[in-house]
Amino acid sequence: MSTPLATAQMTDPPAPMIELSLPVVGMTCASCVTRIERFLNRSDGVDEAVVNLATERATVRFDPARIDRAGIVGAIEAAGYEVAPQAVAANEAGVEDDTEERARAADRRVLLRDALASTAIGLAMMVVALWPGGVPWPMERINVWMLAPATIVQFVYGRRFMVAAAKGLRHGDLTMDTLVSMGTLAAYGYSLGITLAGADMETYFDSAAVIIGLVLLGRWLEARAKGQAAGAVKALLKLRPTTARVLRDGTEADVPIDQVRVGDLVRVRPGERVPVDGVLIDGSSAIDESMLTGESMPVDKRPGDDVVGATLNASGSFVMRAERVGRDTTLSQIARLVEQAQGSKAPIQRVVDVVTARFVPAVVAIAVAAFAGWMLLGPEPRLPAALGAAIAVLIIACPCAMGLATPTAIMVGTGKGAEAGILVRDGAALENAQRVTAVVLDKTGTITRGAPEVVTARSLEGTSDDQLLILAAAAEQGSEHPLAEAIVRRAAQSGIVLPVAGEFAAIPGDGVRALVDGHSLLVGNERLLAEAGVDAEPLAGPAAEVAEAAQTPVLVAIDGRAAGVFGIADTVKPESAEAIRRLQSAGLEVWMLTGDRVAVARAIGAQVGIPPERILAEVRPADKAAKIAELQAAGATVAMVGDGINDAPALAQADLGVAIGTGADVAVEASDITLVGDDLRSVPTAIRLSRATMRTIRQNLGWAFGYNALLIPVAAGALYPLTGWLLSPALAAGAMALSSVSVVSNSLRLRRFRAT
Repeated sequence: MSTPLATAQMTDPPAPMIELSLPVVGMTCASCVTRIERFLNRSDGVDEAVVNLATERATVRFDPARIDRAGIVGAIEAAGYEVAPQAVAANEAGVEDDTEERARAADRRVLLRDALASTAIGLAMMVVALWPGGVPWPMERINVWMLAPATIVQFVYGRRFMVAAAKGLRHGDLTMDTLVSMGTLAAYGYSLGITLAGADMETYFDSAAVIIGLVLLGRWLEARAKGQAAGAVKALLKLRPTTARVLRDGTEADVPIDQVRVGDLVRVRPGERVPVDGVLIDGSSAIDESMLTGESMPVDKRPGDDVVGATLNASGSFVMRAERVGRDTTLSQIARLVEQAQGSKAPIQRVVDVVTARFVPAVVAIAVAAFAGWMLLGPEPRLPAALGAAIAVLIIACPCAMGLATPTAIMVGTGKGAEAGILVRDGAALENAQRVTAVVLDKTGTITRGAPEVVTARSLEGTSDDQLLILAAAAEQGSEHPLAEAIVRRAAQSGIVLPVAGEFAAIPGDGVRALVDGHSLLVGNERLLAEAGVDAEPLAGPAAEVAEAAQTPVLVAIDGRAAGVFGIADTVKPESAEAIRRLQSAGLEVWMLTGDRVAVARAIGAQVGIPPERILAEVRPADKAAKIAELQAAGATVAMVGDGINDAPALAQADLGVAIGTGADVAVEASDITLVGDDLRSVPTAIRLSRATMRTIRQNLGWAFGYNALLIPVAAGALYPLTGWLLSPALAAGAMALSSVSVVSNSLRLRRFRAT
């Protein structure tokens, strides 16, 4: 019989998983990634581990009740790698820490120094060995002279390869370091034997040194290019100002950004960046939000409007109240989202992981076969030729290029998206976006502004348009109905100071009754006027015209006489029609999904270019996901774009969920892509970016696989029977270095992507 405590323990919900991202030192190729993931994923308490070669980070989701950070670090170290001093994109105060970047910059400097020294020594030895007309010393003496510098290069500058290879071998793993170590040690060992024997024969001291130098140079170029690819997050965080002018105790003082607290009043002067997120409470300005939305035109801000940290104050001075600081600011959240996306894997990466797990052992086998083939069948002298072919095979093989093909493109693609106000959840979302064949758009707040506005105002004879607006808006001041708010807002936009209304009464479902400047006002529907005994017939024609234009008629009676009608509608955003044209030009079907009336939906569809047969109207919120499922069942790959709470199920059901960032938090949570602004033109931009990124990934993979498939046989000597040509190990090292650099450089071309 179970006790109450035991029952409670049995029914307690599982502890929430925690996600941790750690910088890993020592990864050189896709085999390293595979090994670290294997060690992490078999650790007790780890739910999922993803390691990214391009960002050099391991992202681990784990149960804190079963494993902690120390245990995760231990698993990485057990795999033969180290965890670097960790930089935090935005710490509790919201200030970035560049410890990790400084460590990587120092490592790049060491790489470049060692690469230049090794290459210079190797080339000097090569010049001596190949001196025109020969050198006036016997070869055995030259070999003795070369031994010391060759030993320095092999065991000082090349030590990193052998240490990494030894760590891998302890766990039965072969990596890129294994190939480089085997190739250079074979060349050095063969040359050492000839030197110690005093034989008058050429050695491979120069080739071994040049190989180490070129591989190090390739890694430096690769690290430098990866740093450029990861620049999106750094660029975002650099926009954050370091100080803020805070108003406290009647004085203004500049304080460090990490000392700003929620509720503080902050003054922002022209030309300064907004320090934190908040609300403008005094003054007005035009804010350049291009870093957030990609939109170049400044946005006018008045008291009550939200302002976002790191945006640029383009004109007037204003005072704001801090609402979100530190890690809670929009900028910090965007930076975290971009980092998560850059560290994720696209589904296409699974193919690469399978291949690279078997790649290095296969290369070693090919090198052994090449050595044996040359020893058995090659011309004399067989040993140098066999050794040269085996070394060339080991050196020219490049699993790095395969490992970098996908993550570097995703890193650059998601970074470019962030610059345009498009936040991609992960690599899978980026890959799915390029498969979309149909885009379903919510109407309210997506195609339209999401707030009703007065579109039409018709006054009857005896009442001026201005009088109609003043009296109706004054009467509606006491109402919270969206239609009433639209009329009041129209009066405010016209600069009208409204009189005070008396004897206000709201009639639910019908409208309002009030007394304004001695006039009896009725504002509402036809039933409200009829029940008050007002003849509404003079308004029947104007009201019908307004209704036919997909506007909601609001009738006004003054002193018991019909006076006019307002037509109120949720107006279309200016950019919606252009966005839909772009989607259609890209070969996509565009649908509208709304709970509004058919007539209203079709009128909106006509304005933006959506044909009636692709308008799904009068759909209840609970049925929106079912409509998406119907399109999927018909063979479409569907992207759903929405902004409201009622869109969340449809966003989750769609193959790709796109949330308008100004909408409800739950809609953003359910989405794969979030648009920071409310510009619908970002949707076709996101799909174009996805297609460009996937095209780059396919190019990278084609080059990486094609390079290895073509040049490994050449290095083994496949062309020798036809041309008599053999690939030297030094040339093989150069080709291998250029392979990785070419993949990263091709990914960097995505930086030229333009949102328009």
